[in-house]
Amino acid sequence: MNRILVSILKVLGKHEGSVTGSREIARELKPMGVNLSERTVRYHMKFLDECGFTQPLGKEGRLITERGKQELAKALVSDRLGFVIARIDTLSYLADFDPKSLKGNVILNISYIDQGRFDEALQIMKPVFSSPYIMSGKVAVAKAGQSLGDVYVPEGKVAFGTVCSVTINGILLKAGIPVTSRFGGVLEIAEKAPSRFLSLISYEGSSLDPLEVFIRSGMTDVSGAAGSGDGRVLASFREIPAVCMERACRLAENIKGKGIGGVLKIGQPSSPLFEVPVGVDRAGVAIIGGLNPIAALQEAGIPAESKAMSTLYEYSALVPFENLL
Repeated sequence: MNRILVSILKVLGKHEGSVTGSREIARELKPMGVNLSERTVRYHMKFLDECGFTQPLGKEGRLITERGKQELAKALVSDRLGFVIARIDTLSYLADFDPKSLKGNVILNISYIDQGRFDEALQIMKPVFSSPYIMSGKVAVAKAGQSLGDVYVPEGKVAFGTVCSVTINGILLKAGIPVTSRFGGVLEIAEKAPSRFLSLISYEGSSLDPLEVFIRSGMTDVSGAAGSGDGRVLASFREIPAVCMERACRLAENIKGKGIGGVLKIGQPSSPLFEVPVGVDRAGVAIIGGLNPIAALQEAGIPAESKAMSTLYEYSALVPFENLL
C-alpha cells in the first residue's frame, strides 16, 4: 500500500455506505496533495478491487469493503502521526461561527448509537446535559440513510452530533487570538470543581483523537461528575499568549451566554493550570470535551462509535437537547 492507494481509501472511507465515482475521488484527493486524473484514479481502483479493498458497482463507482477499512486502519501509521493536530488546525480555520449573529459553522463530533437503544441513551445523557461538562446544550441528530454535514449514517444507527471543543479554537482565531492545542486529557472533578489533569496525550504525537482513546479505555466517570460532583471528565488543554488573556476571558463569557460553553478556566501567565505547566509568557486554557455525553453512555454499557471532529455544521440548524426527550 503506497500513499496514493491509502489516500483513495481515505476518500472512500469518508463516504462509507455511499457509492463514490472516480471524478469525485479525484476532486477530493487534491486537497490531500494527490493530483490524479479520473483515468489514473480508475487504474488504481482496479488494483484495490483485485485486493478486495473496494467493491466496484459499475459506472456509479465504488464502495470500501470491510477488508479495505481494516487495511486503512493499519496502513502507514507514520503518516497518521500528527494527523490529529493537522485536522485541528484545518477545522479551526474553516469554522466561522459568529457569536453576534449565532450563525456560521461549528465543528461536530458524531457518534453512532444503535437505533433500538437511542431513547435509553437520551435518558443516560440527560444529567450530563444539565451539568457544566458539555460544550453546548444544542445537538444534531440524523437517522439511517440521512447525513450530518458530509457524514453518512449507516443502517441501524442514529447519528448524534455534539459541538466539538475545537470550535473554541476557531472562535479565538477569528477574534485575533492565536491558540495552540497541546493535550487531550482526563480531568478530575472533586466536590463539583475541576481539580487536576490525571492523564494527558499530546495531539502532536498521536494518530488517534486522545478523547476517543480515553473513552474506549474506560478512564472516565462523567456520570459521577454530573451527579455527585466527584468524577473524571474529558477535557483538552490549550495555550494562548499571556497578552491575550483579558480579551480571551471576555470572549469566553460572551459565548457562554450565547450557548457555547466549554471554557473551564484560563490560567495565569507562565503558571501551571490544573497541574499542567505552560511556556513563558503563555497562559493555559482548559476546555471541556465535546464527547462527555458519549463517555457517559460507554460507562452505562451502551456502545457508541464516535468520530471526533467529524464535520462542519451550521449552528442555527442545531436543536436543544431537551427537545429530543
